Amino acid sequence: MTDLTAYLRERTYPGRGIALGRSADGKKAVIVYFIMGRSVNSRNRVFVETEDGIRTQAHDPAKMVDPSLIIYHPVRIVGKDTVVTNGDQTDTIRDALVAGQSFAAALRTRTFEPDGPNWTPRISGLVGPDGSYKLSILKSLDGDPACCCRYFYEYDKPQAGLGHIIHTYAADGDPLPSYEGEPAPVSIGAADAKSLAGEVWAALNEDNKVSLYVSYIDLATGERDTVIVNKHEA
Repeated sequence: MTDLTAYLRERTYPGRGIALGRSADGKKAVIVYFIMGRSVNSRNRVFVETEDGIRTQAHDPAKMVDPSLIIYHPVRIVGKDTVVTNGDQTDTIRDALVAGQSFAAALRTRTFEPDGPNWTPRISGLVGPDGSYKLSILKSLDGDPACCCRYFYEYDKPQAGLGHIIHTYAADGDPLPSYEGEPAPVSIGAADAKSLAGEVWAALNEDNKVSLYVSYIDLATGERDTVIVNKHEA
């Protein structure tokens, strides 16, 4: 296991990523979501707060080319649960939870992104009020768009100071290679959202990082300590 920031420093282009876990004191659930970009269209984004989470928004609307895969709600709070994803499947999961269905059932109706030849994976997470969390990745079978592989991981009793990260790409490339394997275990040492956001932002590749969301949720009170960092505003 490596530190979350050390893990990110070793990767120039992990794409979009989700890290979920528990604070070092064991009292808070931790959520990290970041986006990166190589194209002008992908880099032309910021995170903005909404009533139930955040959404992406064009920094300069005049430069927006195709919003279909880059404008969405990465985070939505649904009752006492928190959904975080890299696409519009956030809404699919929210609607399923409201209807009494499960995280997995919602994602079985979705597939990877239609952006061949990359076929970018859809990554998703769900954090419960007790700090338990789930992660998922939907990806093509070794780059074959004829088959979608759906993987689900559940962590019912997270350890203090431990988290798991999953991201869209294993490395930079053309086409971009999809993430491989289970979510990677990482340590989380920062005491609060501001500290962790500063560490993660510094660790992300300077040329490719776009926006970052970090939230610490107090498991006793449900209070949220949230920080958003946007490259266009930093």
